[in-house]
Amino acid sequence: MKIAVMGYSGAGKSTLSRVLSQRLDLPLLHLDKMQFTANWQERDRAEALAMVEAFMSRDSWVIDGNYSGFLQERRLEEADLILFLDLPRLTCLRQAWGRYRQFRGQVRESAADGCCEKFDLEFFRWLVWDGRSRKRRARYRSLMAQYSAKAVVLKNRAQIQAFLARFPESAPTSL
Repeated sequence: MKIAVMGYSGAGKSTLSRVLSQRLDLPLLHLDKMQFTANWQERDRAEALAMVEAFMSRDSWVIDGNYSGFLQERRLEEADLILFLDLPRLTCLRQAWGRYRQFRGQVRESAADGCCEKFDLEFFRWLVWDGRSRKRRARYRSLMAQYSAKAVVLKNRAQIQAFLARFPESAPTSL
């Protein structure tokens, strides 16, 4: 099975991806790890694309992230299931702030080595405005309509939990 997990920053893509990867025993790729190297420096594009392409050659996977430049069209075509986390911006802001407080000064599992958790004005602006521009929202709506036969849009934590209830849990997990 191939699963693409997309959504707004702070919505819980990485957590959902990790849980699905564990429950379904699927390899997991966080696209943030492909985009960045230490200290949030952008990775060479050709190198990153080669890494994503190599991962996608597997028979099954979970890929966490939006990144249209990382074979998004192919990713969505090949995916058996596309999940889009469409949580309200204030929920995403609250979750991102909580994540920052929990991992401040540390590198999360879903981040590239050397990329300590941060929460600055630029990221705040991305969470609240830039990451939800009219153009970006329209693009996501268009993608979900294009792949409506295999796309699931989850709008809150209750819907995420209900979706996860479809899959057996081998160990206690919470979102």
